[in-house]
Amino acid sequence: MNKKNPALPFYLVSKYLRFDKSQPFITISALLAFLGVSIGLMVLIIAMAIMNGTEKEFEKKLFTMNYPLTIFPRTKENPPDIYVLKVLKRKFPDLKFSPYISTQVIIKKGDKLEGGMLFGVDFDKEKEINDVVAKAIKGKKLKKFDLVVGKGIADSFLFKEGSKATLIFTQAQPGGMSLIPTMKRFTVRGVFESGLHAYDKVYNYTSLQALRTILNYPKGAFEGIHVYSKDPFKDKERLEKFVSPNFGVIGWWQLNGNFFSAMEMEKKALFIVLMLIILVASLNIISSLLMTVMNRRHEIALLLSLGASKEEIKKTFFTLGVTIGGSGIVFGTILGFIGLFLLGNFDIVTLPKDVYGTSKLPLDLSAIDFLSIIVGAVLIVLFSSYYPAKKATEIDILQTLRHE
Repeated sequence: MNKKNPALPFYLVSKYLRFDKSQPFITISALLAFLGVSIGLMVLIIAMAIMNGTEKEFEKKLFTMNYPLTIFPRTKENPPDIYVLKVLKRKFPDLKFSPYISTQVIIKKGDKLEGGMLFGVDFDKEKEINDVVAKAIKGKKLKKFDLVVGKGIADSFLFKEGSKATLIFTQAQPGGMSLIPTMKRFTVRGVFESGLHAYDKVYNYTSLQALRTILNYPKGAFEGIHVYSKDPFKDKERLEKFVSPNFGVIGWWQLNGNFFSAMEMEKKALFIVLMLIILVASLNIISSLLMTVMNRRHEIALLLSLGASKEEIKKTFFTLGVTIGGSGIVFGTILGFIGLFLLGNFDIVTLPKDVYGTSKLPLDLSAIDFLSIIVGAVLIVLFSSYYPAKKATEIDILQTLRHE
């Protein structure tokens, strides 16, 4: 029985990695495989970081504008009131509550009309859970019929602090022989900017007392209660167990489920497409190794005839493929993190702030995504190296030595 030489595969790998002047295309093919895996991995890392960063950026803004949790009545006959609010505050001192009343309105200035959503809130409580509103009213003492509008509305109507805005409500009041909609003039005292145009163009805030008066709401009653929570998934279950069957609790993620489902699907599709780049690059590993096998088949047959085992030959070409692909993975990872550093610290790519809410490219590479990328790339490289290595052991020794 021939004794195996553990150093043989590594000696052959170092030999086959050298540039061969007689067969330069083999080296070029291996180099292309190395660069393909590297660039594919770099692009995948950066793309996943951008997708994650964008999702987190939108999540943060939606978290603020939609509120982490909202307690709402299941029927209009049993709205939450001051008593319910006090009980919730006493039971959950770690949470922050802001009662509200909301209604659809039409904003009017001159001949211009636009629809919007008006929230009646307690500004002292609202600014504790809504940073966007808190920034807009900082240092201001708001009166009953003062109004805080979004930047989209302010730009559309050219509102500034002190401007008068006429709001038309769906609540009708009798006028002669017909019903006419309720109209009320408000004073604009603040402009907020959430970074999400859909909200800046629609949302408006006024006092609870103003909407309660206009809509004839029962004294002390609210339409619902917004809740600030650092862990809304856990606190949603706590609140649901405590509140009566007359009330429901809904999370911000449930209000935007379709949006995040679409982003998640887009992220998965992008991952698959970019992983195919690495798969295509791995074909160069296969072709490079197969060309090496064909070019060295006489040498392989000679080694086998001199006592080298098929396992050693297989290990040689498998190690050769893993070396090319593995070095590409390492180099691609380094390039990916260099790219993330440059994009994160220098204004190489700038975004329109009025669309995304930030001019800086959002980047956030999660550990799960990074591990998925590395594991996927490693598996592709291993499979690409196995087939040529197996083919190298199938050389017919007698036929090869006889004819070459």
